[in-house]
Amino acid sequence: MWHAVLGVGFGALLLAIDFPPVSEHAFIPGPDWARLLVLVALGALQLLWDRAPITALLAGLPLLGLDAAMGVSLAALLGFGDLLYLAVLHGSRRGSRAVLAAVWVFGCCVAVVALVVSDTLRDSVLIVLGVCPLPVLPVWWALNVRQQREIAEAERARADQLAQIAELDRAAAVYAERASMARDLHDVIAGHLSAIAIQSEALLTLPDSDPARVRGVLRSVRENSVASLSEMHAMIGLLRSGEGHPDGPLAPARLRELDALVRSARAAGLAVSCTVDGVDDLPAAVDLSAYRIVQEALTNAVKHAPGSQVSVCVRRERGMLEIEVRSDGRPAAHHAGGTGLISMAERADAVGGVLKAGPCAEGWRVRTSLPLERR
Repeated sequence: MWHAVLGVGFGALLLAIDFPPVSEHAFIPGPDWARLLVLVALGALQLLWDRAPITALLAGLPLLGLDAAMGVSLAALLGFGDLLYLAVLHGSRRGSRAVLAAVWVFGCCVAVVALVVSDTLRDSVLIVLGVCPLPVLPVWWALNVRQQREIAEAERARADQLAQIAELDRAAAVYAERASMARDLHDVIAGHLSAIAIQSEALLTLPDSDPARVRGVLRSVRENSVASLSEMHAMIGLLRSGEGHPDGPLAPARLRELDALVRSARAAGLAVSCTVDGVDDLPAAVDLSAYRIVQEALTNAVKHAPGSQVSVCVRRERGMLEIEVRSDGRPAAHHAGGTGLISMAERADAVGGVLKAGPCAEGWRVRTSLPLERR
């Protein structure tokens, strides 16, 4: 609005001081008020810059022709130049290109006419320099402003996309951390508590005449309770630490500590045989994942196949760590749902391994292959 008012006011000032027109030849002599009306109409068309700038430019062509017929005035040329600027800056991309092409055609036509009507090359150049800048300058200026605006919009869109990507990465990291915490809680705490519950139930059924076995079960219950407390304290310290490290040293579980798992499973009533070979100097992630997989497999056997015979075999073979946990419990006695199998599969997948669990001829089998080197 203010731009149109300023343009009309400046043009009216030029007309008021009787500024000499570009061309004094007039086909239709007209009074100054007629020129002022043309100038006001060109200013009113500028108000359409945000709705129809190309239409406003086309509507200004006959007004410029009318002013030219009365003798071209600088005020009308400046008003039409504003229409050119607004059309290129705010018009559609196709419309801006059409205006640019029209200006190029106009410049070429002026150059040809100047060469034809002028006697010398100097006069032709003067004509071109006097006529062509009037439409070229506003178009060139608008193109530069539009280019900078598009660059700014592209950078803004890129910044928004980066912010969205960062938010998605943050959400993915939070989800992964929650999944890891849920997996650890299930594998560690739930495993120990399940063993305690089952052993306590078994203890209630034992006769009082077998104190040695009662003491053995109580010893296993105490070991599981202490292990649960240690794991819980370590996990709480990890969550409270601002740098993602626990307050004290936390040694990850290793396959060398399978004896404690086997003792706990035997105390819960399983007949467990264990064979471990070549587990020295394993990668820490593979060692921890293998330990948790065996722990979960024994916990599932305790819960879903009590009293069964279980064999655990862990061996290194051709760059792979092979784990097999087999129980002679009936397949129907095993519970295929829940999060135990999912947790084992996630742990195997985290180190690039494969886990298969399901019924077999002897009962139920969990088989895992973990690569010792990530590919």
